[in-house]
Amino acid sequence: GTATGGGAGGQQAGGDEIPTGGQADAGVPQTGAGTYGYAAASSTVHGSAGTVRKFQVAVENGAGQEVAAFAAAVDAALADPRGWTAGKDLRFQRVGQTGTAEVAIILATPGTTEAVCAAAGVQTRKYTSCQIPGKVVINLARWLTGVKDYGADLAVYQTYALNHEIGRLLGFGNEACPAAGRPAPVMQQQTLGLHGCVANAWPFLDGQRYAGTKVP
Repeated sequence: GTATGGGAGGQQAGGDEIPTGGQADAGVPQTGAGTYGYAAASSTVHGSAGTVRKFQVAVENGAGQEVAAFAAAVDAALADPRGWTAGKDLRFQRVGQTGTAEVAIILATPGTTEAVCAAAGVQTRKYTSCQIPGKVVINLARWLTGVKDYGADLAVYQTYALNHEIGRLLGFGNEACPAAGRPAPVMQQQTLGLHGCVANAWPFLDGQRYAGTKVP
């Protein structure tokens, strides 16, 4: 989202209700230090053509997760030929904490996710993730447990969450399921339900941008 819209289901749309995190996320740290450890090394440039957009990767201290593993997942999503670079109009490169970047992609506990996102006007109810100016904030509980009835491996959901929020960063809004049994657009709020579509983590399918009808 933006300051006025959520990501990965971070803001309800089309009648969807945002669940409240907590009981369903048992075993996941609900709060952390509010400080972050950053991936130090720069990555190769992901993509073959277009403007290079630089990002940092961080994990909240106290989240119990290794920043190197999270950075590897982010790099894999951005480097994949089905990802946002498939349009050949942009590339991505991860830089360290002291590098110049337009966005930090952060893995944060539900409590910190809510606090950071709410400060920019996005309510997550400690359940969803969000994109706000300068930050993509991935909710630790969703990262570790996914969502009920998603119908795909956790790794698919994790990649979806990253690509959805990065799509928000790129200016794309919510999209609807095009038809029952079809892949869900990556800009569909899949965290809040597939609505007859099938889980999908990628913005490009068969080399083409795959999208649904825009919704508020």
